[in-house]
Amino acid sequence: MTWSAHGPCTGGHEQLVNRPWIGSARIEACGQKMRYAGAMDRFSDITPVEIAGTAALLSDVARAAMLCALLDGRARTAGELAFAAGVTPQTASSHLGRLVDAGLIAVVPQGRHRYHRLATPEAAHMIEVMSVLATVQPRRPRVPGPRDAAMREARTCYDHLAGRFGVAIADALRVAGGTIVHDRDVEITPDGERRLACLGVDVQPLRQERRPLCRHCLDWSERRPHLAGSVATQILRAAVASGWIERLKDSRAVHVTPEGRRAFAAALGSNFEQLDAAA
Repeated sequence: MTWSAHGPCTGGHEQLVNRPWIGSARIEACGQKMRYAGAMDRFSDITPVEIAGTAALLSDVARAAMLCALLDGRARTAGELAFAAGVTPQTASSHLGRLVDAGLIAVVPQGRHRYHRLATPEAAHMIEVMSVLATVQPRRPRVPGPRDAAMREARTCYDHLAGRFGVAIADALRVAGGTIVHDRDVEITPDGERRLACLGVDVQPLRQERRPLCRHCLDWSERRPHLAGSVATQILRAAVASGWIERLKDSRAVHVTPEGRRAFAAALGSNFEQLDAAA
């Protein structure tokens, strides 16, 4: 899964730099000439300047708060995002414009309202990975509250399950032979298809989609992978539709019902019960 690196440090698609010629080691940025190894262009046409431009968008606390508020997969109005970021509507509009231009947020018109959501799963993955990196930085000690406990137990990571529960699903499928891990890519075996069908997920149609079928996504609280991709999306959707998982208001945390735990245990086997209990 690749990250989108559109939108330089001034925001939008207005370019601060002339895109480098392929094979060239020279990039002109903001009037200053910087030299990079010529080998750079042999590996990627994404320049360090473009990567820094995307990173600069996340360096503002208000913009970071807006992106985090959208990690639960819900679409929100500009007013709701302004409240989440603690800024005025005018300031929020400016921030949202830059995030939209950079391809991180998409606007969804609905009647007289305009809603904002994360533009791609890649954008959500980038924020989740940044959360992992942020947790290793030195910070003042704090006592996790009830909300923290709920988030660590089970939550959404954009459009799939995360937290202890999400990691337990990934581990149980792997131990039962339902998946084979190839670095970040995850292969679904015939036994895995059978087990997922018990959860209401039909894998075969998903194989025809352009989106990756199943991949690993590093969990920020567990520091181990949970499942992402179209299969993981359908696991969450089917569980919510069946009443096995309930979304909590104004939170990425979700509640797994007793019936839901029994359903996942029946589909994934005794390994899931042990892993879920250990979590």
